[in-house]
Amino acid sequence: MPRLSAIVLTLVVAASAARADPLRWAAEWPDTDFGKRSIAWAEITSGGPPKDGIPSIDEPAFVAVSEADDLADTEPVVGLVVNGEARAYPLRILTWHEIVNDTVGGVPVTVTYCPLCNSSIVFDRRLDGQVLDFGTTGKLRNSDLVMYDRQTESWWQQFLGEAIVGEMTGKRLTMLPSRLESFANFRARAPEGRVLVPNNRFMRSYGRNPYVGYDDPDGRPFLYRGDLPDGIPPMMRVVAVGAEAWTLPLLRRQGRIVKDDLVLTWHAGQNSALDARSIARGRDVGNVVVQQAGTDAVHDVTFAFVFHAFHPDGTIHTE
Repeated sequence: MPRLSAIVLTLVVAASAARADPLRWAAEWPDTDFGKRSIAWAEITSGGPPKDGIPSIDEPAFVAVSEADDLADTEPVVGLVVNGEARAYPLRILTWHEIVNDTVGGVPVTVTYCPLCNSSIVFDRRLDGQVLDFGTTGKLRNSDLVMYDRQTESWWQQFLGEAIVGEMTGKRLTMLPSRLESFANFRARAPEGRVLVPNNRFMRSYGRNPYVGYDDPDGRPFLYRGDLPDGIPPMMRVVAVGAEAWTLPLLRRQGRIVKDDLVLTWHAGQNSALDARSIARGRDVGNVVVQQAGTDAVHDVTFAFVFHAFHPDGTIHTE
């Protein structure tokens, strides 16, 4: 089991005492339509914090790349370029907030990161003629972040971008291409870009990893009750593109994988955000770029157990 910090152990204890309880949830969420859902209640568990206990960032602040002097070159950021505007969202911040509601290149976006799944996904938050704002429910499904929109208080699965409880059930958000990359990589490809900084640098222990050792390749996911993939360590990183994935060790060995017009590449130089106590000192897991027909493609660098949970009939390439 990973060397869990006190804060994470508190979440585990709280979650073990708070299994699916839709009657209590309905009292806590009076504006959520619990008559509509696409999943079984037993699939949802509490992650420990209450609604908005992990606060989203709704008024993000940025500095120029040249002014971001607290980031190591190898630290991971979610790099996003929309209509020529480039922004980086460091995991040293997203680890503690998980959601950033922003507008980039004129497009309203939600930048998300689920530490338990190492899943970083960016969504266009426009849907059916309205702009949605997202927060954290404090709930998990398959160890993955369950978000909610503040307009209807529907619950959304972060990994899929799909509403699973409430008025919006069955609706899907559009995913936008982004990269989980080192700060040095982002700076090189977007020298005029901007970097997210804390609104209050004393609010959290930014730069510290509260999930020390969680991504140990020989470890097991916690707060997860589903099936594990056969023949693949559950905590192995995989590069997921839709219902198909390639293990990171395979991509690392080959350096480049081509399938039709899809091209995956890997090169060294990015820290794991879930390894050492200081994110800047995490082991090197490398940088992944996925392009289709020469442009960045939607993908996710996540764990094998996560991909299997949401794509049980999907394919994971190991060789």
